[in-house]
Amino acid sequence: MKNLLITTALLLSIASCKAQPPTTLSTTSKKATDFYNSGMDCAMQYDYTCAYAKFEAAKKADPNFCEPYFMEANLYMEQGQWQKAIDQFKLGFAINPKLYPSNFYDCANSELKLGKYADAKIDYQNYLNYATTGSATMKQLAQDGIATCDFATNAMANPVPFNPLNIGDGINSTNCEYFPNVTADDQTFLFTRNSQTVDPNNGALTQTQEDFYISFRDDSGHWSLARNMGPPINSDRNEGAPSLSADGRYLFFAACEEYDGYGNGRQGYGSCDIFITQKINNVWTKPKNVGAPVNTGSWESQPSFSSDGKTLYFVSNRKGGKGGSDIWMAVLNDDGNWSAPVDLGDNINTAGQEEAVFIHPDNQTLYFASDGHPGLGGLDLYVCRRDTVTGKWGPATNLGYPINTYADESGMIVNGNGQMAYYSSTRDGGKGCDDIYCFSLPKTLQPVPVTYMKGKVYNKKTLKPVGAEFDLLDLATGSVVISSNSDPVTGEFLVCLPTNKNYALNVTSPGYLFYSETFQMKTSADPSKPYKMDVPLQPIEDSSLVELKNVFFATGKFDLQPQSKAELNRAAQWLKANPNVHVEIAGHTDNVGDKKSNQLLSENRAKAVYDYLVAQGIDATRMTYKGYGDTKPKVANDTPEHKQMNRRVEMRITSTK
Repeated sequence: MKNLLITTALLLSIASCKAQPPTTLSTTSKKATDFYNSGMDCAMQYDYTCAYAKFEAAKKADPNFCEPYFMEANLYMEQGQWQKAIDQFKLGFAINPKLYPSNFYDCANSELKLGKYADAKIDYQNYLNYATTGSATMKQLAQDGIATCDFATNAMANPVPFNPLNIGDGINSTNCEYFPNVTADDQTFLFTRNSQTVDPNNGALTQTQEDFYISFRDDSGHWSLARNMGPPINSDRNEGAPSLSADGRYLFFAACEEYDGYGNGRQGYGSCDIFITQKINNVWTKPKNVGAPVNTGSWESQPSFSSDGKTLYFVSNRKGGKGGSDIWMAVLNDDGNWSAPVDLGDNINTAGQEEAVFIHPDNQTLYFASDGHPGLGGLDLYVCRRDTVTGKWGPATNLGYPINTYADESGMIVNGNGQMAYYSSTRDGGKGCDDIYCFSLPKTLQPVPVTYMKGKVYNKKTLKPVGAEFDLLDLATGSVVISSNSDPVTGEFLVCLPTNKNYALNVTSPGYLFYSETFQMKTSADPSKPYKMDVPLQPIEDSSLVELKNVFFATGKFDLQPQSKAELNRAAQWLKANPNVHVEIAGHTDNVGDKKSNQLLSENRAKAVYDYLVAQGIDATRMTYKGYGDTKPKVANDTPEHKQMNRRVEMRITSTK
């Protein structure tokens, strides 16, 4: 898109100059004029060799003729030869700096491309000084350019730590590797590889095919040799911009065909669309178009799927945005349909280009690339954080120099614990084309660390795997933070646990009692120590029971603590979904204190839970409550930890009729 804009601007410039009669040129030499007009004809045909030759001839015919210098500069800009463009601009300015003031702006942009911030600032100011009749938009762009130069100069004077390392032969090759993805457990790495062919006649490289490759971390900590993911995901067309879910079981990506190339029998929405595939029993399903309202006739690409299991971020140039491409967000509703996408707002989106969005598994830190915020020129990388109370995105922060440079930086992700970042670069010393690099992210730029719970769900009686749904709830608010599910065939799961909250975890599956667990992440979390545990689900039958691990009371009290509501609301939902089930609410204590007091306390606690469930609409005749005091300990009352385990509330099925 950028190249298209540059080419369009160049052609407009050429057409404008060519439309001018010879008398408006800065030469009176007919010979110089004829060479110049011939050069313009060549330029309009993209015959650059011819154009340069004619413009050089025009210069010789009249050394004080400005236009050939400026047109050569424009041609060099179109080809990305920034220093040659600058040289020609300077020669033209030496002859007559006032003739075409807009050339100062173009020269400054070329200098910005090479990181010549002091020179660029001077030429942006020259444009403002000379362009007395320039448009307000152009003058604002020049002011923005000056601000960029000032920002870049300050950033270079205050560098951030940065030591990128090539990720190695397992992933990088002589082809182009970019758009990295890594699961929350740092065990699976997915990326795009663009294969190349070499012209045997001139050695020129041509990009031929974009496919997804996948690598796994071995026992030594290295990445295995990446393999092509193959069908049904990869096809004979290009697949790009992948987003692997934090648990590695969902993959969103972009396919830029006007039709659905995966045999789903439906036309695409136009331009690029976003597709989804799911891994079941280690086999990927046939990709499907995400559909409307996410996909439109405009360009949708570069998705990023949140660890909450329901929020999709993506980039689009659809109507209603701030500029060329913006970052949007859509939410998966309970009915399985996507909400209408919303623009992420002014703190993120600008009149420029925003792209390569990545939402960290903490679900509150966003990384993206932009050329519309203050930066070092071109696309820079930024971080933005969401307020956990208001839900609004704060200001974008430039990641700083030398993470960002005058060149384009894009496509960065950060691993679960927030310490390691991955990105692609063509920096010197690579294996060929783009390579993927990793680097330690400075502390101030890190997200909230995320650990995870990983294991299998199984039937407690038969030990067979079970497909189940996971809800991770914020104990403070009762709101669902993450929704996930286990593999319906293998029972395997991975649930992210951001370390800045305390959580209730509920696991449910039809025909089973729900499973309850608590995670006190605020005080005891260590991102380097994930929770590896299997989840046994008890079939619904007489005498089966579940411990309500997220029901809390103050010591010696029977008033429900506010954070108990999340668990009890889930218990009420489960009872409503299983209307034939009758239960006993049982209270238990440790052996501290006298037995009579313990029995009374346990009964009052059981009644508090009973009363709450009745208040939530559960028929009182379906429930009883009883206190058992310290008569039924789970474990010996020999340590503080064991005593805490014995202080509990359980729900036991008394009848399923």
